[in-house]
Amino acid sequence: MGVMAREETRTPTSTTARTPGTSAAPSPSRSGAAGAWRIRLLVAGIVLAAVNLRPAITSLGALLEEVRDGLGMSGTVAGLLTSVPPLCFAVFGVTAPRLARRFGAGAVVCAGMAAIGTGLLVRPYAGGTAAFLATSALALMGIAVSNVLMPVIVKRWFPDRVGSMTGLYSMALALGTATAAAVTVPVTDALGGDWRSGLAVWAGLAAAAVLPWLAFARERGAAPAGRAPARDGEEPAPDGRTLAEAPPLRITRSRTAWALAVFFGLQATAAYITMGWMAQIYRDAGVPAGAAGLLLAVTMVMGVPLAFVIPRLAARLPHQGPIVIVLGVSGLAGYAGLYFAPAAGALLWAVLLGVANCAFPLALTMVGMRARTSGGVAQLSAFAQSTGYLISIPGPLLVGVLYQHSGGWGLPLALMAGLMIPQTVVGVLAGRDRTVEDETTR
Repeated sequence: MGVMAREETRTPTSTTARTPGTSAAPSPSRSGAAGAWRIRLLVAGIVLAAVNLRPAITSLGALLEEVRDGLGMSGTVAGLLTSVPPLCFAVFGVTAPRLARRFGAGAVVCAGMAAIGTGLLVRPYAGGTAAFLATSALALMGIAVSNVLMPVIVKRWFPDRVGSMTGLYSMALALGTATAAAVTVPVTDALGGDWRSGLAVWAGLAAAAVLPWLAFARERGAAPAGRAPARDGEEPAPDGRTLAEAPPLRITRSRTAWALAVFFGLQATAAYITMGWMAQIYRDAGVPAGAAGLLLAVTMVMGVPLAFVIPRLAARLPHQGPIVIVLGVSGLAGYAGLYFAPAAGALLWAVLLGVANCAFPLALTMVGMRARTSGGVAQLSAFAQSTGYLISIPGPLLVGVLYQHSGGWGLPLALMAGLMIPQTVVGVLAGRDRTVEDETTR
């Protein structure tokens, strides 16, 4: 069985030994009702944070035509706009482990939620394309650091429930993604048809997510009451030192890390093309704007149940390759349907692409499975996500260029389908039962 499967069944052991750089274990007085309350608050914080990790993107996708008209964007510039999320995730995501070591993971996530709320509130009214891009980048910066730290927080505080907790926040992420896609157009209509109000309304959701993280903003590496303390993770390094004292992994020497980074990048390419352009594909095929938004929502909402099921299933398999193959075949079928009959089979293609998009929670689960310690997970998560998002940057932009110069969706859809093949290959390689610690110490 894989590393995750063993973690799902073991019971974490607490240690009271005090090592330099760590705090003493929680006293029994903190382990009762107060500790249980803090655990529940942390779970609520994780769920609320996850819900806010995609509305900034899918709400824009639902109103992309209105934003383009309002700001005078060309198709190429709109493609650039849909490439901003992976660029920000690559640039800012790599800083997350360092920020977490300095300020604490809770403080960084709390600041990330505040940045999301501020960016979403300001960007519709900033004026001009450049200002819109800059304020979008502020919101995406908050998303980037939170993206990287979610697997780390789960590994650190829930080492015995990595699969189920990953499923929970992946499900919440998918729910937030789908909700924003589904209701942005109706909410905009209810607010008088102004796209600016329709985008700004999502700032309130991010503001709500700040609140539970305030309770953890001053904790540096401390686990909630009732769990063993650790600065970078619960598990000691092989030589007995704490992970805070252990040398960093040479992550670039790991073939598994590279395979996971490329898999992450290709699935992100597909996801951001879908979130940025899928509604427009349907609208160009004659589907009304509201219905196109709902079809995008169907694609996103498929991830709600599957994002909970897939991590738990993956945690119990010695090799995640079969899941990767099923998701890849679904993506190929969905893109073929959009090419040949975008309106006639619209709902079916939305469902198939929704299944394919569940490569994201699978990738997050494999991040937790391919490293033994939370320190290793932090490095692997930062490397895989930052490198992966760099890989994904050209995709949405290239789709915009191909769409503008070809005058249709044939070439862009052929590109999307073609990328599913290497995604499946590297996903199978990343799904092998091994850890980056083993590969970097050989």
